[in-house]
Amino acid sequence: MSRIGKKVIVMPAGVTAKFENEILTVNGPKGTLSQQIDKAIEAKIEGQELSFVIAKETSSSNAKHGLYRALAHNMVVGVSEGFKKSLIISGVGYKASVSGNKLVMNLGFSHPVEVEIPADLQVSTPSATEIVVSGIDKQKVGQFASNIKSIRPVEPYHGYGVRYADQVVIRKVGKTAGKGKK
Repeated sequence: MSRIGKKVIVMPAGVTAKFENEILTVNGPKGTLSQQIDKAIEAKIEGQELSFVIAKETSSSNAKHGLYRALAHNMVVGVSEGFKKSLIISGVGYKASVSGNKLVMNLGFSHPVEVEIPADLQVSTPSATEIVVSGIDKQKVGQFASNIKSIRPVEPYHGYGVRYADQVVIRKVGKTAGKGKK
């Protein structure tokens, strides 16, 4: 039995869950999320507690037990608090802004890069070099932030590019051959 799968999820006030036809639906103040649950795992809802049990023993039921518990926990946190990823842009002339439902970034290319913002995510730019992606679905927030980051990955010599706010960039030393030697 999975150690993570055995943990009980305590839902905060205002969050409700429903499990019907192998679909777990979680409602909260920020929205609604649904997740298909494998037949080998069963969700039990008792008051404000959500737990998972193995309904049918299979070769992968232990792994799925922990997986679906973690996914359900992320759903509960998402509909009650939400998720947020912060990105930092560094480089001469690099900047970002939101116009309508598009994120417009100048990242050293010959043209500005426009990225369509998904309908269920919110993107803000507190300053010209900061981007904050927020939403209720942890996977979508992380994937969109990763897509933005992949447009101009940070380079190790000057540190130019897009990176997460908590990402540490290991800088490399440039060429030193021929300097000062005669």
